[in-house]
Amino acid sequence: MPPRPNILWMVTTQWRGQACGFAGDRNAQTPWLDGLAGEAVNYTQAVTPHPLGPQARAALLTGRLCPENGVCDYYDPLPVYQPGAGQLGGLRPREHSPAKARAPEGGLPSPAGRTVAHALNDRGYATGFFGKWHLAERDRDAPLVGETPARQWVPPERRGGFACWEGFEGGFLLNDPWLHGTRLETPRHFKGYQSDILCQRAAQWCREQSARNVEAGVPYFCLVSLEAPHPPYRAPAPHVQEPSPGALVLRANVPLGGDVERQARAELAGYYAHIEATDRALGRLLAEIDLEGTAVVFTSVHGDMHGSHGVFRKAWPYEESVRVPLLVRPPGAGNRGPGTTRADPVSLVDLPHLAVAWAEGREWRCKRDSAAISMPAPTLIARQCPYAWRGFRSAQHKFVLRREADGSEQPWLYFDLQNDPLEQHNLVHQPGHASEVAGWRALL
Repeated sequence: MPPRPNILWMVTTQWRGQACGFAGDRNAQTPWLDGLAGEAVNYTQAVTPHPLGPQARAALLTGRLCPENGVCDYYDPLPVYQPGAGQLGGLRPREHSPAKARAPEGGLPSPAGRTVAHALNDRGYATGFFGKWHLAERDRDAPLVGETPARQWVPPERRGGFACWEGFEGGFLLNDPWLHGTRLETPRHFKGYQSDILCQRAAQWCREQSARNVEAGVPYFCLVSLEAPHPPYRAPAPHVQEPSPGALVLRANVPLGGDVERQARAELAGYYAHIEATDRALGRLLAEIDLEGTAVVFTSVHGDMHGSHGVFRKAWPYEESVRVPLLVRPPGAGNRGPGTTRADPVSLVDLPHLAVAWAEGREWRCKRDSAAISMPAPTLIARQCPYAWRGFRSAQHKFVLRREADGSEQPWLYFDLQNDPLEQHNLVHQPGHASEVAGWRALL
């Protein structure tokens, strides 16, 4: 690996880990990502630490779990980084031993609001962000969807330390997005598919950085943050024909024969159309990148239940919500043979530390045997999981405590993922597993 490679993160929203061609999903048309998987490390057990947008993004950017990074509730903004400030409240992430679901170690200092962009700026990188932010100060009474949140101004001090920032706070406009930022002094309306536009503008910036910095030896870090395949699923996906709802293959944990199945099929038709359209946009971006000198990461901030266990959307602790795709392609990987798979319990919170290791010419390895997962605050948005909960997930087990109305935490879910990957047999109240449940509870 080059000692200071360029680094490209391609981050989507609501793209669950199971919904990729390379993961075996027959519904998913992802030829570009399948090709990337053929040259990358495919982390088959990767998770989001917090399966809801703001909390997941805060962990992804800071390398620290919520709420230690300053974000707890859906409406909490990412703190403004104050150089020289101490840790947030002196807190450190909990340790789960012997499960060892610890937060990552090394690479990023601990002050609140410090992000991977700050760390890479300090290491001589040009840093650029393109797309959905979802971490600014927001009005709890304002609409979540539409032009108003899409045009909300994110002030420079709240852009996470990126030297070039071009994006939007929210709005879920999969077509015709509004962008503002370093090079756009006022929000500008762009016509076209959001994934296409953001990938095109990010590719242009990467080309400019490569041309400008080739002699100076300044590498770049580019984060492309896409909303797709997030709802609205019925939004048009250009040049893609939606699959027939009746022809879709549902996961075996979706109840059949009623409203849940009908809703799941209707939504998944649009979902897979946006997956295909976004795969094509990512492919065009990759075609513009010098892959010999660039490390590439593809992932998503969380998944979507789509009717599994009879529920929808995210913030749930189930696999469809917490499992995310994660492909990591080191620079020049195409010259080193086919891609590989790893079962390390990697989390989004690890990715900033991986980037810093690349920037310093070091090798990074996941040293835990499980990953922490949680929703630190109840989610009050309709159709999402309404509970606060915390637990851990390994390749073999998942254990979750739920916070009750009286503030106590009670065992909620315990699954043997190796023998029950669809999580259809909750062992938490089974007499034969009482000692295991007590042991995991005591360690959490």
